[in-house]
Amino acid sequence: MFRYTTWYVNVISLIISSIIFCFTNFFISNNCFIGVGNFFYSKTEFDNQSDLQIPEKDILISKENNSEDAMNSELLYDEKWCIEIPKIALKAYIEEGTSKEVMDNYVGHFEETSKFDGNIGLAAHNRGYKNNYFQNLKELREDDIVYYFFNGNSKKFIVIDNFIIEDTDWSVFNETEENMLTLITCVENEPSYRRCVQAKEILE
Repeated sequence: MFRYTTWYVNVISLIISSIIFCFTNFFISNNCFIGVGNFFYSKTEFDNQSDLQIPEKDILISKENNSEDAMNSELLYDEKWCIEIPKIALKAYIEEGTSKEVMDNYVGHFEETSKFDGNIGLAAHNRGYKNNYFQNLKELREDDIVYYFFNGNSKKFIVIDNFIIEDTDWSVFNETEENMLTLITCVENEPSYRRCVQAKEILE
């Protein structure tokens, strides 16, 4: 009697385990969960949203919306301060200042420059840090598009130059007649130099 009971329990356990395995496998294959930081999104939710919202103002990167018209009214992040560069699949929040604490988490804004009109200066890391938002800045070429949002307003810029400057050259932030966006990052293995991308506003 004891041997029969043990065999019976083992068979029942095997059947239950098989059912659970099949159900889990089916669920995962149809609606798996994708981890993002400490948050989880179902595969269906991930596939259906072009702008994955991550709390705490973390970096937002999308490789699905890389067309010129990718940034539209649905991607304004409410009234957040942010930048999008479709060519390099970048969406990132901006914060005031260029200290390490700021740039470890955001694209930094040079306090001496404008925030909306005039020559807007931004900087970010490109390698070796927690967030390297400008890591692909060197890939930008003339006519690439950059979107900029501040306080619920937006501007569209077109890249006009991508060049190297000395780290002491502040002339790139001089006042300009046109509204400009000046992006700065380091040059690999060249601590005395910086990469500079400048774009001018497109008036539509």
